[in-house]
Amino acid sequence: MPVSLVVNGETHQLHLDARVTVLDALREHLHLTGSKKGCDQGQCGACTVLIEGRRVLSCLTLALTAQGKEIQTIEGLAVNGVLHPMQQAFIDQDGFQCGYCTPGQIMSAIACVREGHARSDAEIREYMSGNLCRCAAYPKIVAAIKQARAKMSSA
Repeated sequence: MPVSLVVNGETHQLHLDARVTVLDALREHLHLTGSKKGCDQGQCGACTVLIEGRRVLSCLTLALTAQGKEIQTIEGLAVNGVLHPMQQAFIDQDGFQCGYCTPGQIMSAIACVREGHARSDAEIREYMSGNLCRCAAYPKIVAAIKQARAKMSSA
């Protein structure tokens, strides 16, 4: 089927099977491999992207349902070589170890701040609970979100 996806501000015309997920369209057809295929069942959050500004598990979302909607991936965050405040905070706070979950964590963390769920450590932990980190970098992820929160609210 013909599918038009708007990814990181650029429109892509694709021909996809109706069963192709956003994750597979990104990784296999657009070669944007930042979003990871962790569990492929919506349980780990490694595939999190933003669609219309809201966090979405791209492994559970059919590409057809995302037609014409703005999809933002980890690859689209930096502007002119300058990292997004959340990306920089993850580096500053060492909010990752192996890095596998990091793109999904960062995308979810951006939504956490934008939606006003970053007022306390407990609220951050609750909101981010759908993003698993096998390396258990959770305290550093919380610290990164708190650091970025100030820069994101002043931007």
